[in-house]
Amino acid sequence: MKHILVFLVFFPTVLQAQGVVISDFTLKSTDGKSVSLSDYPEAKGFIVVFTCNHCPFAKLYPERLNALNTKYQVQGIPLLAISSMDTISYEEDTYLKMVRRAKKEAYNFPYLYDPEQEIAKLFGAEKTPQAFVLWKQKEHFEVMYCGAIDDNGMNPNLVEKPYVQWAVDALLKQQEVSITKTSSIGCQIYFRN
Repeated sequence: MKHILVFLVFFPTVLQAQGVVISDFTLKSTDGKSVSLSDYPEAKGFIVVFTCNHCPFAKLYPERLNALNTKYQVQGIPLLAISSMDTISYEEDTYLKMVRRAKKEAYNFPYLYDPEQEIAKLFGAEKTPQAFVLWKQKEHFEVMYCGAIDDNGMNPNLVEKPYVQWAVDALLKQQEVSITKTSSIGCQIYFRN
């Protein structure tokens, strides 16, 4: 019975992620500025990636995140990275260490701090890294894809399924996203409450 209860708590978040409406939010970036979705009035959508400093899986993706932002920001789909990790449990994920990591990895996208973990809860984020592709639907943004960035964290040269890229490319062509949900492999986001 215990396993069933865990399943019931965990599964609905994954099941409901696609199609969820995301309201605007404001978070502090590692450059000291506040960033909101409304700061991008011309955006067609966003690639939002929940990540962190300490997770070995998240450490495999900085170059790929930079490449995604370089490719899609000019097409109206900027990338935003968010750290919602519990800094009491993981000191490496404190804001000052996020600032250092952003500089070291030469992030070309905003790296945002979610200290109250409210934005992770809004998205239903559970892992790092976990990607969400948002698309503008009149006056709001809707989740069109959630899950893994691609199918090979260890070796970017062996990626066969670039899930985020596939989703964004389909949306830019006004086509349906064929794969709307995958499982993210990475570190669990532990919520304080």
